[in-house]
Amino acid sequence: MPQMNLLQAINNALITAMDKDDKVMAFGEDVGHFGGVFRATSNLQEKFGKGRCFNTPLTEQGIIGFANGLAAQGSVPVAEIQFGDYIFPAFDQIVNETAKFRYRSGGQFDVGTLTIRTPYGGGINGGHYHSQSPEAYFAHCPGIKIVIPRDPYQAKGLLLASIRDKNPVLFLEPKRLYRASVCEVPEEDYTLPLGKADIVQEGTDITLVGWGAQIEILQKAAQRALNDGVSCEVIDLRSIAPWDAQTVAASVMKTGRLLINHEAPLTGGFASEIAATIQDKCFLYLEAPIARVCGLDTPYPLAHEKEYMPDETKTYEAIKRTLHY
Repeated sequence: MPQMNLLQAINNALITAMDKDDKVMAFGEDVGHFGGVFRATSNLQEKFGKGRCFNTPLTEQGIIGFANGLAAQGSVPVAEIQFGDYIFPAFDQIVNETAKFRYRSGGQFDVGTLTIRTPYGGGINGGHYHSQSPEAYFAHCPGIKIVIPRDPYQAKGLLLASIRDKNPVLFLEPKRLYRASVCEVPEEDYTLPLGKADIVQEGTDITLVGWGAQIEILQKAAQRALNDGVSCEVIDLRSIAPWDAQTVAASVMKTGRLLINHEAPLTGGFASEIAATIQDKCFLYLEAPIARVCGLDTPYPLAHEKEYMPDETKTYEAIKRTLHY
């Protein structure tokens, strides 16, 4: 089984999907001969031609509007937004068109074949315009799925599942893992379930929940806690719309404690939704208040990126506070 980094796994998934279905096409800013700013679409145009992999004008609203039209007419578009920070010009198209197409027509037509790929998150010294985590904005909108992989194996299986899902999917790729995360990835076609969390590590004392690049942070914090005799259960949600409340609740009923970690700012972050749901489902099982270890309520800083990040140390200290409550 070959070793791949996250970028190679994304590229391999796109090739697999385009090989299997000639209706699949990839497009966005510089995705053609250039392969995109991170090279995720390298060699697709050479392999499949300019009709199925091509550059678009630099207009995010236009990219998603065009993708909506293609999906409504039976194509399987995989549209790339070059950075998650620049998805906001397309916000209206995504939340008012993509997410509502099926509902608006009473099921007569939809854009369920649309997948939107975009890199998100910090850790690359990108500053306030190339480091944001916008997942919570879209989680508020019914009608669209949101999927976030933590490593190359997950990325290929989840992207193939997203492309083939009968609902529009926003696929967020943790950019700091693009070349940093490497693991074995099958060359053959496979999918992983959307909306089903993955228990990465079992434990008995506290449940740690996250997604994307933060799973590695949780695992490192869990290892430090283990040195103090604390057993942590680590759960990767993998998708936050829908999110697997049942798996998280079952874990919290076992451990009695919950910590949620995400890189987006604390206020209005998706951790708030998880905390509210779990206290409703598990109130009598909780031994301590639910902890949130998140980014700061500030524009993403360049010089102080390390201070902003909800890192291993902040997570470990929150685990200790929760255990000693």
